[in-house]
Amino acid sequence: MMQSEPQRHREHRDGKHRELTQQIIGAAIEVHRAIGPGLLESVYDSCLAHELSLRGIPFESQKQVLVRYKAVQLASDLRADFIVDGKVIVELKAVDALLPVHRAQILTYMRLATCDVGLLINFNVEQLTKGIERFIL
Repeated sequence: MMQSEPQRHREHRDGKHRELTQQIIGAAIEVHRAIGPGLLESVYDSCLAHELSLRGIPFESQKQVLVRYKAVQLASDLRADFIVDGKVIVELKAVDALLPVHRAQILTYMRLATCDVGLLINFNVEQLTKGIERFIL
């Protein structure tokens, strides 16, 4: 088990997960260029879903994140904004600044949904690349 971890980690950094996150970021940049900052998160959510669809990128929107606690699956209202191609969690924000709680949220969602890669995207910035953080477990 220990030997497969570094290999899996390398794949996320250099393989299709890197390419997939670049495609997602490209779609988010297109949305940001088209409508700009200052809107509600739900607007960016709808626009990004449309842009991912236009690009043929498979995703699930508002996907329930299940919680397992001591071997029991519990009912949960947790929803990931997007799970893209079953591999990448994408959480959208439209806030003045990303806070530690936002980073903790995406890391927890990644762990619960067993996705090793995550993108936290804050649309409330002048240049979107300054509002994107990539996470790897």
